[in-house]
Amino acid sequence: MELDVRGEMCPYPAMKAKEALKKLPAGERLHVITDHAPALSTVPWEGAKLGFASEVDVTGPGEWRIRLEKAAAPIDQKNALTAIAARAAELAGD
Repeated sequence: MELDVRGEMCPYPAMKAKEALKKLPAGERLHVITDHAPALSTVPWEGAKLGFASEVDVTGPGEWRIRLEKAAAPIDQKNALTAIAARAAELAGD
C-alpha cells in the first residue's frame, strides 16, 4: 500500500500513516512518500509504537520513501527511538 503525503507537514504525515497502518492487511507493507524531513522520525515512531519496523530511502532531493512492515518480534521502543532519531538526522542532512 502506498501513502503519498508530499506537501503535507507534521502532524499530518504521521497521523495518516498511523491510520493506514491500523487498516493494513496482514503481510502487507506501507510505503509513505514524503518531502517533509520531520516525518522521517514521526512516521517511523508511530509505526514502532504499533509494532512496525521501518526503513527510509532517499528517492530524490528532499524526498524520501518510508517502508513500514510488521516486525517479526516485539519492538524495544527505547532502541527504536534511538535508531529512528539517528537515521532521521543522517537523512535530513543529505
